[in-house]
Amino acid sequence: MSEKFDGPVAVIGGSGDLGAAIARRLAKAGRTVLLGSRCPDTASAAASRLGFGISGRSNEEAAAAADIVIVTVPFAAQEATLSSIAPHIKGKIVVDTTVPLVPPRVMRVQLPAEGSAAVRAQGILGDDVTVVSAFHSVAAHKLIRDRTIACDVLVFGDDKSARSAVIELVRDCGLRGLHGGALANSAAAEALTSILIFINKTYGVDGAGIQITGKLTEPG
Repeated sequence: MSEKFDGPVAVIGGSGDLGAAIARRLAKAGRTVLLGSRCPDTASAAASRLGFGISGRSNEEAAAAADIVIVTVPFAAQEATLSSIAPHIKGKIVVDTTVPLVPPRVMRVQLPAEGSAAVRAQGILGDDVTVVSAFHSVAAHKLIRDRTIACDVLVFGDDKSARSAVIELVRDCGLRGLHGGALANSAAAEALTSILIFINKTYGVDGAGIQITGKLTEPG
């Protein structure tokens, strides 16, 4: 049984490629989407370009007004961004999409000392926030288009109901979301992103993704 949250969704770092693509798909599906950026004017301009009723605000304002917060910033900006919104998100679900890529060697797995970016996010935000991780392996340049994408999204978190709520968001984005287990398991998907980047370069793929095979039965 999936949880359904109908309240506003904030996309933090939403003027970037992945954030903009997620925001557009969610808004097109009928969700109320608040696009956050460090600069409110940048957020408003990006929201205007995307359309579908998306509104732009500062990261802090967007996080404060939303029920679910999706963070779509580079690994280098993760700590500062999470710290800036932390006072506004107590009791909320935060979806962390961060992949710990360390340029220039982005094709090599380099997980942080905490074991994964998601576990790191939970440590930064504390126990008053429920962190779920997702959207690691879907290419932003494909997600921004109105096309079907052959890619599953693995969703990780220690709270099953929170994972279910995020899987609903993934479905609203037109993708299949699958429970991936505990938040610590996010390490596997985060590491896989570097492998997919390597596959893209080695085999000339335009945004490799993953799909889980076999007949799946919905969890009870």
